[in-house]
Amino acid sequence: MNIEDYLSKVSGYFSPKVIGEVNDVYVKVAKIKGEDIPWHNHKNEDEAFFILKGELLFEEEGKDSFKMSEGDFYVVKRGVNHRVSSTEECQIMLIENKSTAHTGEVKSPVTKSVEEQLK
Repeated sequence: MNIEDYLSKVSGYFSPKVIGEVNDVYVKVAKIKGEDIPWHNHKNEDEAFFILKGELLFEEEGKDSFKMSEGDFYVVKRGVNHRVSSTEECQIMLIENKSTAHTGEVKSPVTKSVEEQLK
């Protein structure tokens, strides 16, 4: 699998797509642009972000926001409120438990079910 080839077929922003699985974990890719993701957390799961291309603004409740660039890796611990945004297109890889809900318990217009992420 070539991740760049796969990402070229991902048309929507904030719409993670599962590209593989390892045991009880999904490996996903997504494109981020704009500020559509609401503040949310994952009560029982950590979430890993790896920046493939572009820059991502990362915000965590109670901390200063920071920018992530190509090659950066960050793990959000379970229960920590967070959100991401990007002024230009940013391509990311996510590593999450299969039980991880896209925007936690928060529902928004961009929230995708696991079934939608598997398509």
